[in-house]
Amino acid sequence: MPSIAIDMDETIADPITKARSWYYRDYGTIFSEDQLRGKSLSEAVPPEHKGIIHQYLNTPGFFRDLPVYPDAQRVIAELNKKYKVYIVSAAMEFPNSLMDKISWLQDNFPFLTWRQYCLCGDKSLVQTDYMIDDLIRNFQFFKGKPLLFTGPHNIHIEGYDRILNWEDAAARLL
Repeated sequence: MPSIAIDMDETIADPITKARSWYYRDYGTIFSEDQLRGKSLSEAVPPEHKGIIHQYLNTPGFFRDLPVYPDAQRVIAELNKKYKVYIVSAAMEFPNSLMDKISWLQDNFPFLTWRQYCLCGDKSLVQTDYMIDDLIRNFQFFKGKPLLFTGPHNIHIEGYDRILNWEDAAARLL
C-alpha cells in the first residue's frame, strides 16, 4: 500500500482565519485575500507587529479549535482506505500546540489512530510515497512525490504539482 504524508496547518487545519480574527480583535485591521496574495500573514502585518502572529500561534489553546478545510475529512477518510496516511506537522515550532493538535486530530479525524500522527520538528525525516504540504521547504529532502497544497502565501511558486483543494486531491489520488 503506498504511503502519503499530509501536513496539518494551512492544509487540513486553518490557523490563518483564526489569526486574522485575533489580529482584527486586537488592532481593528482586516486583511483581504489580495493583501495576503504571495505572502504569509506575518509578512502582511506592519513591521511594528512582526512578532504578533507568532505570539498568537504560541498561545496555549490556539490550535485546539481551528476550522477544518472543506472536504478534508471526507477525502482523507477515503485516502486512508487506499494509502498509509500520516498526518505530519512541524509542531515543535510551537510547542504549546502539541496537545491541541492531538486533540484536534482525535475530534476531527477519528478514523485515524495515534500511530498516524507525526508531530515533529523537522519534516526531512518523513519518507513516504507522496507528501501534501503548503510549504516547499518541507520538500527539500523529500524523496517521494511532492504535492503543493495551494494557499495565498504560495500562489506565485512554480515548479511543483499542485493540489488546489481537497476535491482536487480526491480527483488526483483516489
